[in-house]
Amino acid sequence: MKAMMLHVPKPIEEDPLELVEVPVPEPKPDEILIQINVCGICHTDLHTMEGELSLKKKPVIPGHQVVGVVKQSGKDCKRFVPGDSVGVAWLHATCGSCAYCREGNENLCEKAQFTGLDVDGGYAEYMVIPEDFAYPIPDGFSEREAAPLLCAGIIGYRALRLSEIKPGQRLGFYGFGASAHVSIQVAIHWGCTVYVFTRGEKHQELARKLGAAWVGQAQNDPPEKLDSSVIFAPAGELVLDALRVLRKGGTLALAGIYMTPIPQMDYGTYLYHERTIRSVANSTRRDGEELLKIAAKIPIHTETQLFQLDEANRALQALKHGKINAAGVLEIR
Repeated sequence: MKAMMLHVPKPIEEDPLELVEVPVPEPKPDEILIQINVCGICHTDLHTMEGELSLKKKPVIPGHQVVGVVKQSGKDCKRFVPGDSVGVAWLHATCGSCAYCREGNENLCEKAQFTGLDVDGGYAEYMVIPEDFAYPIPDGFSEREAAPLLCAGIIGYRALRLSEIKPGQRLGFYGFGASAHVSIQVAIHWGCTVYVFTRGEKHQELARKLGAAWVGQAQNDPPEKLDSSVIFAPAGELVLDALRVLRKGGTLALAGIYMTPIPQMDYGTYLYHERTIRSVANSTRRDGEELLKIAAKIPIHTETQLFQLDEANRALQALKHGKINAAGVLEIR
């Protein structure tokens, strides 16, 4: 099968992904073999290429927003049969027995494996995954439309929950890429007023189109203090910008898996009055199930830009430099 493989992390401008031919993987008894049709690209993939995330597997096939069709089921599988349309997200497997798993926090599992980082992912024609970690794709979504829901959507949904935003409150978004353009639709569905901070003119235009009440840049002051905010962009300096316009008792959620250093801050100016900063680490299967359910209910509309598999380097270069409006998706076949 064809795959885009990472052997050595390096700047994406140096084209670290190589198109290779590798054997089709064999599913274990509890796994399904998926024939991949599309795979979304993500900032996490970019952090993987450029060495900002530690690789446990080398070489590795990246990609964790996978939509395809079950080609083969292991002998112990019961949820899916060949021909079913399924999705794969970032969480590939957990131990199921550690304290975090028992508490319902499998996203923090000490032995968690992540798709496209610890195991081969979706920049390929086929992949395998434990059946229990795959998702049925809701009716009404094309494969291309569904792909961004599987990480951008899921992590955005978890970030919204951890921001403690409530219906009718004011919510800030910093950065307006794939995750934010899905999350704004959930927040507006909940009755929130959304304020978007982003530099790109096309991103600002998309934010207005999707219902943002106000659009500006991080250094600008919104019309009112915000109840909660989410930072999607991996820029640590945004933490101070976001705290500056957060009301007393407000919560700031950091949605990225990687962030540049956060500058030193004055406690009284930025953090005092019971403001909370919290990170968002991975996601649980429950997050995925809830997001896909609400996506079908709204229904969420995803904006996508299509690339071919062998254009993965170019797609990630465009992502790095802010040239993709909303979500990029690789077409595998």
